[in-house]
Amino acid sequence: MYITITAQKLTGDYSQSVADFVDYLEKENHGLDQEDTAHFFNQYGDGISAKEVVQEIDGNTAKLKKAEPKFYSITVSPSQYELKRLQHSSEDLKQYTRALMKDYVASFNREINGKPITIDDIKYFAKIEHQRTFKGTDKQVRENQPFASQILTLKNDIRKIERGELNGNIQELKKEITKLEKEAPHQQQGKRIVQGMRKEGNQSHIHIIVSRKDRSNNYSLSPGSKHKASEVIMNGKIVKRGFDRDGFFTKAEQTFDRIFQYQRNYAESYQSKKDFIKNPKLYFSVLLGLPANEKAAAFKILGKAGFPIASIPTNQVQLALKVISKLKRGIDIAIQSSSIGI
Repeated sequence: MYITITAQKLTGDYSQSVADFVDYLEKENHGLDQEDTAHFFNQYGDGISAKEVVQEIDGNTAKLKKAEPKFYSITVSPSQYELKRLQHSSEDLKQYTRALMKDYVASFNREINGKPITIDDIKYFAKIEHQRTFKGTDKQVRENQPFASQILTLKNDIRKIERGELNGNIQELKKEITKLEKEAPHQQQGKRIVQGMRKEGNQSHIHIIVSRKDRSNNYSLSPGSKHKASEVIMNGKIVKRGFDRDGFFTKAEQTFDRIFQYQRNYAESYQSKKDFIKNPKLYFSVLLGLPANEKAAAFKILGKAGFPIASIPTNQVQLALKVISKLKRGIDIAIQSSSIGI
């Protein structure tokens, strides 16, 4: 599960309207018949139009300054393993979204009129998407870029030869282009991966637009608050403040696991990500201590995800590599064994 919470910006400034972002989320609807169109939804309703989303979010920004976010974007991207657990992708993800947003409001250390914030206090709209395209920042595109540059140069040379500006053998250049296309390290269905190419497989994910202001348009609720859940004294009164991001991410996984009875492996848990960053020695120790079946599954998950060796602190590289090397040998054998149920 990969979740991000961001304040939407446009050319360095916060977007003053949600219209452009909503239009972006409508991209999968372009060219579809009305009955095939995917609509927005919220906690209690389906079939919400893009126009209504814009009106509701843009009309709920009272007293917010130009330099303040008007809304936040929450993107929820389940893993391939999690998506396989779903029976009906769109409806299941819609059910999960509504449960997730209850976790979201519970993560605020705030009160409205002396009561904890509830799902009825926020204004949000969500949409399920089933497609993704490769971006310029994706590893596959970046590592294919040297080949793309060479191919572009050769194509430019071919055009120059055709115009009589350069001497050369066009057929030989075309053979070189074909060779480079095949040699690019990242391929999909026999084609070099390029920016804008649609990703194969199940790419279902959730986009959520949540207003910065509460439903009454009186209180500001920022999940981007730098304050951790705490209490401060302001004007002689105790005031609660902050948003518990760590708690929200943890609850998001727990809620998914509960709803879909998903058995989460340590390697794909939010806790493992924290352990890897804060205490790599503990991280590898836990992996080594997993039962054989879970250990094999863990390294299969890490292998598909691309093991993050580059992010290991330099003073612990040797330790980590020794552990990985030792464990990898055992995992390779375990995966090949018919007794390992993966």
